[in-house]
Amino acid sequence: MASILDEYEDSQNIRQSSQQHSRLTSANIGLTHSGFVNVRLEEEKPIFNKQRIDFSPPERINHLAVCNNQLCMSLGKDTLLRIDLAKPDQPNQTELGRKDDSKVHKLFLDPTGSHLLISLNTSECLYLNRNTQKVRSLSRWRGHLIESVGWNKLLGNETSTGPILVGTSQGIIFEAEISANEGSLFNTNPDQYFRQVHSLEEDGKPAPVCCLEIERSPENKYFIIATTRKRLFQFVGKVAEGSEQQGFSTIFNQNQDLLPSFQEFPANMGYSEITFYTAKLRNFPKAFAWMMGNGVLYGQLDYVRPDSLLSDVQVWEYTPDVDIIQNKPISIVLTQFHFLLLLHDRIKAICTLNGQVVYEDVFPDKFGPLKRMIKDPIGGLVWIYTERAVFRYHIQREARDVWQMYMSMNKFDLAKEYCRDRPECMDMVLAKEAEYCFQNRRYLESAKCYALTQNYFEEIALKFIEAKQEEALKEFLLKKLNNLKQSERTQITLLVTWLTELYLNRLGQLESDGNSLIFQESRDEFRQFLSSSKHRDCLFNNRGTIYDLLASHGNVDDMVYFSVVMQDYERVISHYCQHDNFSAALDVLAKHCDEKLFYKFSPVLMQHIPKNVVNAWIQMGKRLDPKKLIPALMNYSQMGSAQQIDETIRYMEFCVYELNVTEEAIHNYLLSLYAKYKPDSLLEYLKQAGTHPSEIHYDLKYALRLCAEHGFLQACVLVYRIMELHEEAVDLALQVDVDLAKSCADLPEDDEEMRKKLWLKIARHVVQEEKDVKKAMNCLSSCNLLKIEDILPFFPDFVTIDHFKEAICSSLEEYNKHIEELKQEMEEATESAKRIREDIQEMRNKYGVVDSQEKCAACDFPLLNRSFYLFLCGHMFHNDCLFQEVTPHLSAFKQNRLEELQKRLAATTQSSKSRHRPAPKEEGDTASLGKGIGATSREQIISDIDDIVASECAYCGELMIKSIDKPFIDPQKFEQDKSSWL
Repeated sequence: MASILDEYEDSQNIRQSSQQHSRLTSANIGLTHSGFVNVRLEEEKPIFNKQRIDFSPPERINHLAVCNNQLCMSLGKDTLLRIDLAKPDQPNQTELGRKDDSKVHKLFLDPTGSHLLISLNTSECLYLNRNTQKVRSLSRWRGHLIESVGWNKLLGNETSTGPILVGTSQGIIFEAEISANEGSLFNTNPDQYFRQVHSLEEDGKPAPVCCLEIERSPENKYFIIATTRKRLFQFVGKVAEGSEQQGFSTIFNQNQDLLPSFQEFPANMGYSEITFYTAKLRNFPKAFAWMMGNGVLYGQLDYVRPDSLLSDVQVWEYTPDVDIIQNKPISIVLTQFHFLLLLHDRIKAICTLNGQVVYEDVFPDKFGPLKRMIKDPIGGLVWIYTERAVFRYHIQREARDVWQMYMSMNKFDLAKEYCRDRPECMDMVLAKEAEYCFQNRRYLESAKCYALTQNYFEEIALKFIEAKQEEALKEFLLKKLNNLKQSERTQITLLVTWLTELYLNRLGQLESDGNSLIFQESRDEFRQFLSSSKHRDCLFNNRGTIYDLLASHGNVDDMVYFSVVMQDYERVISHYCQHDNFSAALDVLAKHCDEKLFYKFSPVLMQHIPKNVVNAWIQMGKRLDPKKLIPALMNYSQMGSAQQIDETIRYMEFCVYELNVTEEAIHNYLLSLYAKYKPDSLLEYLKQAGTHPSEIHYDLKYALRLCAEHGFLQACVLVYRIMELHEEAVDLALQVDVDLAKSCADLPEDDEEMRKKLWLKIARHVVQEEKDVKKAMNCLSSCNLLKIEDILPFFPDFVTIDHFKEAICSSLEEYNKHIEELKQEMEEATESAKRIREDIQEMRNKYGVVDSQEKCAACDFPLLNRSFYLFLCGHMFHNDCLFQEVTPHLSAFKQNRLEELQKRLAATTQSSKSRHRPAPKEEGDTASLGKGIGATSREQIISDIDDIVASECAYCGELMIKSIDKPFIDPQKFEQDKSSWL
């Protein structure tokens, strides 16, 4: 008994094994039509897995109840065995303590597994709580044979059942409540109350209440379902919020005036049983199955319907081997997609979707006839027992083959719902749905489904082509295209090209039919396809093919649209230009601002819409290089209309004056345009361009040649002036205007000789060419460099003197005045030279007196010990001390010079010592000559050294003033001196 659930014996039916084996052999290994490889490496576990509990009861089993992992078993006459399935090693055995011949009629266990009702065949009822060993009699229930109990799932708990419903064999429904507490001194019974609320009949006679079920909807509406042998009753009503503890009498009172809603079937097998299925995550049952004489009534529960809870009801008729007389069904259990029917020797599983028997398990005779089947609503296990054995069914993966059933019923949405995690099954469902839609001429839906399958692409495409369904084919290709990965470039290219062809065919057909509305919708769809960002790379890489397709269909508008999408603006502009739509071409240019396209198409556009083109250029501003536009401008400026020329000049002026372009080619081209077509602006441009060659951006020689070719002399004069060719400027200016020549003659301000020469040219021209004496005299007054004697040679020999008499007299007076000034200057110079000679003589005779006790101003040692310097300021320095004081303040050049002179002096001194040695007589003259030269050189060196060192006092001269901002200590020697002080 201690190991009641420790070991299990697998007793699978031979038929189940054979069915499973046949299913495996037919679908184990193979390549399906969808392209999925389905390889099953091991057998799938069966949905209904039977296990026999290794338990040999000491007495025959009469009844068994299971709920919430609590198992209660009636053994023999007076024994009750209770097992907590979470602790199977600790069974609890209780004796009922009955001394009469009463037997257990039925066991009822509440959803919590805490309250056990034991119905006896003597019309008595006992109560046993899970937490006690004491079996208590329900005195109020005496006299009624209990057939069914409707538990209160909302208010029931471990200590109280809450209001419940009890059905008897006489068709009476009682409301009762049981409490596990001991109660008061005067009330020790566990049943709190027991009152009748309704009674059921069949054919005018009381009928046993086979089953009772209480359910509450989310809207606080209560549904009570009661079954008899042939009828299924429904009671619907509301209980006021907060009054649930008062029971269900109000619901029956609400239906008292009306006949209760029921369904009746003619066959009667003496009893019926109803079962419900509740999903794991739900609190309310969603389906039911009622076993009665005519078969099994099953369907869904709809809590929204006001009159009835049952919906989608179907009747499954018993198979021929089921006989309600000889081979009656005993029990029924409902699962998610099946209901299990228990017969005396076997169990059958019938699928609720198609009514087919999908499983049958025959029990060996050695265990005896099957007595009953119970399902634990909490644990989900199904229990079956005989008098000598207990079996348990574990239901797993019940929904794994449901998709096939839904697929066979053409309920494809439900089929897909149950195979989401199985791609090979999903593919089969989609293929079946696609085929179904195709056969029913729902081609678009079929195409969408086919696109999601792995079926052969060619077969599907040919299928739609043969059916002449281009729209469906297009939909199929679009879906396939969207499902492809970016790495599948070949497939994407194929589909994109094919779809383009289909779109173009469709557009051409609609255009010929004249259906403008559908045509526009199709065009919008096509353009959306062309502008798809997902396939942009493919369209761009194969744009040549797309262009060819568009051109072959003559679809110009869409070709332009596609060019814009691909940013192939060159093709768009070329198209507009070929069709003489130059304004549209310029709009595209101006919108996208591509400099290269401007350079390429400006020549064509300039020929037809010059003003608009120049406006676009101006709007582009510095983004365009004017040099690259010159070829187009020059082409049409030579052979174009006046408007083209004017616009060319306008753009060149914009470049020069607004953009401040300094390119020589631009300025030269503007010069040529001015010279040819706008000469009035030429001189103004030259004046604004500047007067110095560094300010000029055009080629002076080119400008000079251009002006000369067109005879613009004044412009030539201006160019000559800028080139500083003053003689040429004056010569050319004399051909234009004398005043212009005068302005040119005054330009060389620093070269009086050149100015005089230029003015003489002007004077000669005035005298000889114009023969105007007054103008010649004006030249004398305009230039102070000219004298009357300079221009007299230009006059003829017989000219009268009257016109320049005053000029001659004025010139003579100026000469006399100049002579007097020279005399005075000579006298002043003579006097200055005399004073200088006197000062020199005085300096030669000047001397100073040095006391024997005088000290050097630098070293403070007696001065007379060594050679020294005496300055007029009174400071005296030893020779070497003065060198030390002055040398640091000398420049690098003078320091090097002083060092060089000292070396030369030392060398001279050495050579003079060697000459004092005796020499041969024949060399006497030569030695004497050398002595004289050496003495002179030594004195010169000493003089040069004095000029550097002793030119001024080291303490009173400029050296001391310049050294005022120098530190007393050299920064480089500061640390060394600082450390010496410490």
